Amino acid sequence: MTDRAPGFATLAIHAGAQPDPTTGARATPIYQTTSFVFDDVDHAASLFGLQAFGNIYTRIGNPTCAVLEERVAALEGGTAALAVASGHAAEHLVFHTLLEPGDEFIAAKKLYGGSINQFNHAYRKFGWNVVWAEGDDPASFARAVTPKTKAIFIESIANPGGVIFDIAGIAAVAKQAGVPLIVDNTLASPYLIRPIEHGADIVVHSLTKFLGGHGNSIGGIIVDAGSFDWLKAGKRYPSLTAPRPEYAGMVLAETFGNFAFAIAARVLGLRDLGPALSPFNAFQILTGIETLPLRMKKHSDNALAVARFLSTHPQVSWVSYPGLPGDKYHALAQRYAPKGAGAVFTFGLKGGNAAGIALVSNLTLFSHLANVGDTRSLVIHPASTTHRQLTDEQKAIAGAGPDVVRLSIGIEDAEDLIADLDQALKAGA
Repeated sequence: MTDRAPGFATLAIHAGAQPDPTTGARATPIYQTTSFVFDDVDHAASLFGLQAFGNIYTRIGNPTCAVLEERVAALEGGTAALAVASGHAAEHLVFHTLLEPGDEFIAAKKLYGGSINQFNHAYRKFGWNVVWAEGDDPASFARAVTPKTKAIFIESIANPGGVIFDIAGIAAVAKQAGVPLIVDNTLASPYLIRPIEHGADIVVHSLTKFLGGHGNSIGGIIVDAGSFDWLKAGKRYPSLTAPRPEYAGMVLAETFGNFAFAIAARVLGLRDLGPALSPFNAFQILTGIETLPLRMKKHSDNALAVARFLSTHPQVSWVSYPGLPGDKYHALAQRYAPKGAGAVFTFGLKGGNAAGIALVSNLTLFSHLANVGDTRSLVIHPASTTHRQLTDEQKAIAGAGPDVVRLSIGIEDAEDLIADLDQALKAGA
């Protein structure tokens, strides 16, 4: 045995997992069951009363999912995690735990289009109101704070790419306001950026993307940093600080301390709203995480090579990739993501919308689909797909104008990706 703290690659393979005690199976088994047998009546009562940890029903928790939760929490440096059915489900459970009708949260304008649509429309049905801030300016978040503000939400690397946020600067605003900072770390993964180290209180991921990494399973996860003092916040967060009648008056923040948020999201959100992660998907994602360090390095190295090629191409008007020296966000990339600026970025074509359609149509190695984070290289025209439901003004603010093409660079040979882009650009000229 050693007192040495395990490194990132070791955690990616081993965190949360042990050989199966019954069979000796080394890979984490898929516990494909709906429910679990209790030892006796007292055991069942203690589980339902949150007086003991254990398995009740796969909608609330499952041993395969539990390994995934412990592994991602370890990689992010959090105290606990909750795996759910998708990245959108993760966001929804976070806000369901934090907000009451009439509450507000502040979000950066540059976000994944699906999140913008979710915040602008779906959340209003719950009486949750978003206030938009300029992601490049922490002071913009400070100016948006009101007595109704309950959280701040950003992405570490914004989708459709090319924007890195000043996490520490925005975390300082959140701390001053007495609200948690939520960071969607999907595009970076904890290999490139660990938001908790820069002041994030809650981290969310679409597990579908780089953590799973192979385009075969949908999932999401919430990581509790254990850093926010819910009891100090008093009545602002009643889900955590008010006595819970369904649990005999238990105050979750008092009982569970620095992992109370993860517990609350599970027993008040997942339990009742039901977006459970399939154990089979958890198994697939766990397998993907084992190679996360290797894949993220290759993704980032390939993306930098492709961005360099495009930045000198005569049909390309601009490239937004923070790994490029001279890019607006290069200094932030060096500060927050020194191992690489990620795999997803955007560029603009001089021919505008028509040139973008031609490029997508002429590529052969890149797959035209609505996803990122696959081992395969992917391409999409955001204005007509992922950001289609936004207004033209919102598209422009989000970095998804009509000339924009988004690439998610895979782990193929970079020379082959460059050759495919070159022939497609020439064919559309």
